Amino acid sequence: MTGLLQWVFVPGLDGRVEQLNYRKVVLNYIWITFFVLSFVIALGRLIFLGDTNVFPEMMNATTISAKNAFELSLGLTGVLSLWMGIMKIGEKGGLVAALARVLSPVLTRIFPDVPKGHPAMGTMFMNFSANMLGLDNAATPMGLKAMQQLQELNTEKETASNPMIMFLVLNTSGLTLIPVSVLTFRTEMGAANPTDVFLPILIATTVSTLVGLLVTSIYQRINLLNRTMVLFLLGVCLFIAGGTWGMMQLSQIQVEMFSTSLAGIVLFSIIILFIVAGVRAKVNVYETFIEGAKDGFGTAVRIIPYLIAILVAIGVFRASGGMDVIMDGVARVAGIFDAGTDFVGALPTAIMKPLSGSGARGMMVDAMATYGADSFAGRLACLIQGATDTTFYILAVYFGSVGIKKTRHALTCGLIADLAGIIAAIVVGYIFFG
Repeated sequence: MTGLLQWVFVPGLDGRVEQLNYRKVVLNYIWITFFVLSFVIALGRLIFLGDTNVFPEMMNATTISAKNAFELSLGLTGVLSLWMGIMKIGEKGGLVAALARVLSPVLTRIFPDVPKGHPAMGTMFMNFSANMLGLDNAATPMGLKAMQQLQELNTEKETASNPMIMFLVLNTSGLTLIPVSVLTFRTEMGAANPTDVFLPILIATTVSTLVGLLVTSIYQRINLLNRTMVLFLLGVCLFIAGGTWGMMQLSQIQVEMFSTSLAGIVLFSIIILFIVAGVRAKVNVYETFIEGAKDGFGTAVRIIPYLIAILVAIGVFRASGGMDVIMDGVARVAGIFDAGTDFVGALPTAIMKPLSGSGARGMMVDAMATYGADSFAGRLACLIQGATDTTFYILAVYFGSVGIKKTRHALTCGLIADLAGIIAAIVVGYIFFG
C-alpha cells in the first residue's frame, strides 16, 4: 500500500478477474493524521493563545490512554477466555455448524465467498445476536472467533477478504434492539422518562445497519435483490416493529426489568445450550473449554499493541483541542445555512463514537449534564450513542487479532454506515423531540 488510490485485480463472483478502483484509507494514515493534527492545533494554541498547558496535557494523555488500553486488554482476558472456551464447546459439539446450516440461505447471499455450512456462519450469527441484545461481553469474543475462522478461508493473510469486511461493517453499524446502557445512564442522570429514546434509537440504528449492508454490497458487487433477501429484510423490519410496539406498551420499570432479565436469560441459555450440545456429541466438555480458553488468552495478549496505538492517538487528539475545533466549525457552518445549532451540543458524542466507546459514553453523559437529560442535545447524544458503534476500535481489535494490515474498503464502508446512523439520529431526534 503506497498510496490512497490503488488499482487492484480481484476475482468477481463469476470467477472472472475484474479491475476495481477504490479508495484505500487505512489505520496507518489515520494514526499519523491524529498525531500531526494534534501537534498543529496544539502549536497554534501555544503561539496564538499562549496556552502553555496544552503540550503537557497531551503528554499526560499519552500515558493515561496507554494505561487505559492495557487495563482494558487485561479486563478482556477473562471474558475472552470464558466465551472462546464456550464457543469451542459449541464448535466441537456441532451446534455452531447446525446454526450455519439453518441460516445458510440468508448468510450465503451476504457472504458469498464463505462455503455453505462453514462454522464461521454460526459464529457470526451468535455475534450479531449478542450485539442486538446489547450483550457486549459475549459479542466481542464471538466476533473475534468469527474473524479467526474467516481468516482461515483468507488466501492473502495480511489483506482483509470480502467476508471479513462485510462482517466488520455489520458490527460497526451497531444494530441494537435493547440499548440497556443508554437507558441506564438516562436514569442515573435524572431523565423524566429514560425510555423515551428507545424507539428513536431503534430507527436510527436500523438505518445505519441497512446502509452499511448496502454500501458494502455495492463495493463487493453482491446482489441483494433476490427473493430470499427481500423476504428476510422485510421480516426483520416487521420483527423490529412488533418488538418496538410491545416495548412501548410497558412502563419504564417493566422495560428495564424485561431488558435486564432477557439479557441474562439469553446469555446463560447460550452457555447451557452449548454444554448440552457438547455432551450429546460425547465431547470432553471441560478439556474442550480449556482449549478454547487458551486461545482467548492469546487473543487478548495480541490485541494489546493495537489498542494502545489507537487509544493513545485518540487521547492526544482530544487533549490538543482538536475535538473543540471541529465542533466549533460545524456550528459556524450550520449558522451560515440557518440550519439551527441545537444539535451541536451532541456533536462530541457523534465525533467520538467511531473512535472510542468509553469516550463517547463520557461525551453523552457530559451532554446530559451540561444541557439536561431531557434537553434536545441530551436526548440526541443518547440517540447517537445507540445508533452506531466504535468503528476504529472494532477495526483495530478485530483485524489486529488476525494480523490484517491492508483493510481495503472496510474503513470507508464502516464510516459511511456511521454517518448514516448519525444523520438518521439527528433527523429522528428533530421528529420526536424537536
